[in-house]
Amino acid sequence: MSSGAALSPSPDTGGDRRPDRGPGPATTADWRRLDRRTVLLSALVTASVVAGAAVPTTLGLSGRLGFGPAIAWVVAGSVLLIGCAAAGDQVRWRRTRYRVGADRVELHTGLFLVKKRSLARERIRSVDVTAHPLQRILGLVTVRIGTGEHSGNDSTLELDPVTRPESERLRRELLERAAGGTPGTHREGELAALDPRWIRYAPVSFVAPALGGAAAGAVMQVSDWFGAQGQVIEWVGDRFRDTSLPTMIVILALAAVLAGVVGALGLWVEMWWNYRLEREPGGTLRIRRGLLTSRSVSIEERRLRGVDLVEPLGIRTFGAARVDAITTGLAKDDEERHGDHNTLLPAAPRPVADAVAAEVLREPTSPTGASLTGHPLAARGRRLRRALWAAGVPVLVLALLGVLLTPVLLWTALACAVVGPAAGVFLARDAYRGLGHAISGDYLVVRSGSIRRSTAALERAGVIGWTVRQTYFQRRAGVLSVTATTAAGAGAYTAYDTDASEGLDFASEAVPGLLEPFLERVPPTG
Repeated sequence: MSSGAALSPSPDTGGDRRPDRGPGPATTADWRRLDRRTVLLSALVTASVVAGAAVPTTLGLSGRLGFGPAIAWVVAGSVLLIGCAAAGDQVRWRRTRYRVGADRVELHTGLFLVKKRSLARERIRSVDVTAHPLQRILGLVTVRIGTGEHSGNDSTLELDPVTRPESERLRRELLERAAGGTPGTHREGELAALDPRWIRYAPVSFVAPALGGAAAGAVMQVSDWFGAQGQVIEWVGDRFRDTSLPTMIVILALAAVLAGVVGALGLWVEMWWNYRLEREPGGTLRIRRGLLTSRSVSIEERRLRGVDLVEPLGIRTFGAARVDAITTGLAKDDEERHGDHNTLLPAAPRPVADAVAAEVLREPTSPTGASLTGHPLAARGRRLRRALWAAGVPVLVLALLGVLLTPVLLWTALACAVVGPAAGVFLARDAYRGLGHAISGDYLVVRSGSIRRSTAALERAGVIGWTVRQTYFQRRAGVLSVTATTAAGAGAYTAYDTDASEGLDFASEAVPGLLEPFLERVPPTG
């Protein structure tokens, strides 16, 4: 990102477009404004927030002022808040303008502190479009133009809001340099579309129990806001007055699971409804999805370095996997990470995932389906030992606290001693079976994990270095871990606990000439 302070835009004329009068190569571009309906949008958003807060505020004030005065104060405050929000957004609209020049995209905004920012067009890596429900009703969207660099807001320009036709114009114009595309015989157009039957994988994801716990916490939090948490606990206690403690725990756990399943289904529908994966002319992959909030992400194929086939334990049990992109320059802020910003395909049957991966990589078969070289038995032993330690330490701590504090913790320690080691051994053996590595054409493939199994197919040309790690215990076991470093995706992909000589040969063959200067070959004896 570089400053555009040297540019001097013409005075404000109050229109939606203004001719550019600044020097430089972008003189043919027009300054444009955001859509003026942003003022209405801001007022509606503020009104929805105020409406949600109005009820508890009115109830709280009515006890002191009476119901009528409480309503009057709440209405007056609501009108003031909505008016301030609309006025502030009017100022923002008046003071914000942008343009797309031949070499740079520029954004000027601010009243007392004027910010002039610009991005070089050749560094732009993404033009992503989102629209929440109110924006969709008004035909507006938010456009984020990013370079994919990890430098905070300096690498992203946000236009909020513009019309949908304007967002499509910006997306095509800023990504048009990909014209010419990536050579290959694979089809353009739609590569994958939503199959409603995929929703069956939502309840077995890790989202379901998390949402169940969140639902229980939300009930307690909301009841605390209204000063009724004691009554809620008392009501639950009355329902289970004649029920044993273990039975009550099981029933409450089942209720939380049910709430989590319902929440997971709703979240899946919101995130993945209307999903489509397309290859556009010129070599751009576009993912569109969302029920209430629509999202559109574009990825240039020339930045694609591979795919990651992700199989969390729950969906893997049902033979499904999702496909993530390994790509350079994909924005990585928190909102995008938590929104599956790099996911090309949601959880789907494994054959579908492999087929989509092959289409995306323009390969006849996906390298994620290649036959992998297994790892030595020493790798299994290492995982079993770690699992038993992880299960045993909490048992010892709980038992000690039970002796010192309360017998309840002794019963908890006993339950952990029964369940923990068995679960640990199962996961350790499953993690060992998942280990593997291979070279498949232009890609190296590494697989690892149990709770979250990952099969990463990384383009060999995208590897910029190797890290070889061997701890004292690994040396004793005759294994080591080799990590391919890259500028794409997670930045590092590791083959864990490979046979020592086999792992080095794998790294040497995957990228010839990169590791050899650091290898010491032992000459054959005799």
